[in-house]
Amino acid sequence: QVQLVESGGGLVQPGESLRLSCVASGSRFPYYAVAWFRQAPGKKRERVSYINSSDDNTLYADSVKGRFTMSRDLTKNTVYLQMNDLKPEDTATYYCAAEFGIAGLDPKEYDYWGQGTQVTVSS
Repeated sequence: QVQLVESGGGLVQPGESLRLSCVASGSRFPYYAVAWFRQAPGKKRERVSYINSSDDNTLYADSVKGRFTMSRDLTKNTVYLQMNDLKPEDTATYYCAAEFGIAGLDPKEYDYWGQGTQVTVSS
């Protein structure tokens, strides 16, 4: 198993930035694919970014491409989501999720989840 703990959410104005962190415990963490999901009230959970289990290759949803950057620091067992130029539509609870090997867009493909951190973008 792997345990995930998220932090970094908060209240910001449009155009500002936040950096989310997800700290993982588990000796096999380097072999897990990790993704960031978000869910707003009344909406489905959607994947916003994904990082390969073996390198730094990443995937992004079209809605955040060019604004969000995902990275992994294996020396710290930590995954980050740098969010720039935040917009009101980015408001949601953000979760990190992990799966051994590879996974896709469906939340059901991920067995391990953080507790979530709230991001609110409002003027």
